[in-house]
Amino acid sequence: MSFDAIAPWYRALETIAFGGDLQRARIACLEEIDTPRRALIVGEGNGRFLRELVRRHPAIEVDCVDASERMLRLAWQQIERELPDSLNRIRFLQRDITSWAPTQRAYDLVVTHFVLDCFPTGQVADVVGRLAGAATTKAIWLLADFCVPPDGFRRLHARACLAAMYRFFRFTTRIAARTLIDPSPFLSDAGFELVHQHLSRNGMLKSELWRRDSLGSAGC
Repeated sequence: MSFDAIAPWYRALETIAFGGDLQRARIACLEEIDTPRRALIVGEGNGRFLRELVRRHPAIEVDCVDASERMLRLAWQQIERELPDSLNRIRFLQRDITSWAPTQRAYDLVVTHFVLDCFPTGQVADVVGRLAGAATTKAIWLLADFCVPPDGFRRLHARACLAAMYRFFRFTTRIAARTLIDPSPFLSDAGFELVHQHLSRNGMLKSELWRRDSLGSAGC
């Protein structure tokens, strides 16, 4: 899987298909977290969430992991252009998350926005397990992704849109997934509890905040 081929046009494609909804989903829970010290962002893409995270938390240290060299370059350019003083606190790592895992439990913030949907069930479970193993005992996990409403026309519309998207990305990026897998059971198994959920675009997009050892309760 590689997004190198579409990296230069990814933002335009996203805007054509969803306007600003995906970026709003990425940052929907940012105001609900405390001050993280060290973050692991997987599948960041072109750097727009990274920019907002660093802008809100200027002292944070970030490991930004992506399999696409071109996406990482775009993310680096975004920070170099807008927040150059933050570059010394960000590591850009070109890694395949299906075979790479951090060696220490060091991150109090894990971020997976629109990346777990690229993998089939077994790989989603494995990736979540790898990342959970690198998260601290009080870590926050931010997740933004697609979802399918439970019933009605919204469900039919979402399923049709997702089917078209999977065909496109299987052809252009060779993603392994053929259908959307909900990572929630794997996050729960790793000791995370859903604290906040925001739904948008008629229930097709979700933004979630998960916490280890949370005393909060899930809600919309």
